[in-house]
Amino acid sequence: MTTEVLETAIGEEEFFAERKEVLQTWPTGAEVDLDEAIAYQKSIAPSRRFSEALRKASADRRVLVQPRAGVALVDEHIALLQKLQDDADLLPTTIDAYTRVNQYEEAQKGLERSREAGRSLLNGFPAVNHGVSGCRRVVESIKKPLQVRHGTPDARLLAEVTLAAGFTSFEGGGISYNIPYAKKVPLELSVHTWQYVDRLVGYYEAKGVRINREPFGPLTGSLVPPCISNAVAIIEGLLALEQGVHCLTLGYGQLGNLIQDVAAMQALRELAQEIFQENGFNDYALTTVLHQWMGGFPEEESKAFAVITWGGALAALSKATKVIVKTPHEASGIPTAEANLMGIRATKQIVSMLSDQEFTDDARLQEEVALIKEETRTIVDCVIELGEGNLAQGVVRAFQSGILDVPFAPSIYNSGKIMPVRDNEGAVRILDWAKVPVSDRVKAYHLKLIEKRAAAENRKPSYHMLIDDIYAVSKGRLVGRPR
Repeated sequence: MTTEVLETAIGEEEFFAERKEVLQTWPTGAEVDLDEAIAYQKSIAPSRRFSEALRKASADRRVLVQPRAGVALVDEHIALLQKLQDDADLLPTTIDAYTRVNQYEEAQKGLERSREAGRSLLNGFPAVNHGVSGCRRVVESIKKPLQVRHGTPDARLLAEVTLAAGFTSFEGGGISYNIPYAKKVPLELSVHTWQYVDRLVGYYEAKGVRINREPFGPLTGSLVPPCISNAVAIIEGLLALEQGVHCLTLGYGQLGNLIQDVAAMQALRELAQEIFQENGFNDYALTTVLHQWMGGFPEEESKAFAVITWGGALAALSKATKVIVKTPHEASGIPTAEANLMGIRATKQIVSMLSDQEFTDDARLQEEVALIKEETRTIVDCVIELGEGNLAQGVVRAFQSGILDVPFAPSIYNSGKIMPVRDNEGAVRILDWAKVPVSDRVKAYHLKLIEKRAAAENRKPSYHMLIDDIYAVSKGRLVGRPR
């Protein structure tokens, strides 16, 4: 596939021709009846719809709490979600690793071994293998809104099956579920397959069914500068709007400095609205999600709770619509239901305590908001310009040229030359911008703050700061100070 294949809005005839191929990928695709799926979606009560929960939370300025969770067997997965649903506001179904790379045969083997063992031997729920019938059993057993969470460059069949089954939110995007997750998947492919997913969601929308779409905000989850993650979120939002999506949740991953994180969330909300409307989109609902700390966690539970509650505090002070919570078992592997509950309850406690507090008038905060918006807009405008009227092509060209560059991503289609480090107060700055387009004034401002830290630590600015920063939180600090 070449960039010339990428289109703006996918036509209905082309869409349905591609659907025939997608649904033949695995036998459970034959279970998908789009007319029946739309009728079933319309029967789902508002209290179990993601879009409605987000709408009410946004209106009430309340932060919803959502965990991550997913195991292989239907009954086991239902039992897990039922344990969480009284405490969580929203619920996930996290998909297994084989499904994420479209290895449905391997997922089937893992599913069969799990059945023999009577417990999950996969790291998530193989929704495609369970098909519409198995997934619908999950949907009908749960009283809270359900979202599909995964990490899939090609999620077309997964979307077809789970939306037909009654899930009301679908996470991911052609950039955010490729560049940070895959090594050799061409952007032309992932951008197109996610245009398909968004076109599917747009089709449901045109038939009167609102499905929430949520690009994955944290990207690689480690020291991703706000201008990079916000730019990708806004671009993926634009790509979704082009295909007829009307309900968007844009996300951001916590970095650790309170002022920068609150500013990044505010900048994301404001700039997304500005850019969407400048590009002719006005009929949409926009909400935000804050991902608690995505980097290394302390092994000791008491220390892990400190990291979790710091993320909860940020969600409350930044007025996120929802927060994705971590657990005290992050450092040791897949968390138990009990660990998930502890993370949920700790987060809900701090969110409730801070719900009446505002953090908007600080001059430093507004300075940071302005900086992030300027950087992000420069990047997004450049991507749009590269597309020459076709944003999907602009995305591919932006990564080819290094204008979009995600730190620490495994993809061979990502330059990986941008170098972030923390400043003396723990905010993430950029030491080497590579080819990411910002003004000389912005570059000088970042360098000045990095040099201030270097002076305090009696060393020169270098990648050694970056290495120290990556491991800092797991060692009890935010800034990686030299020993």
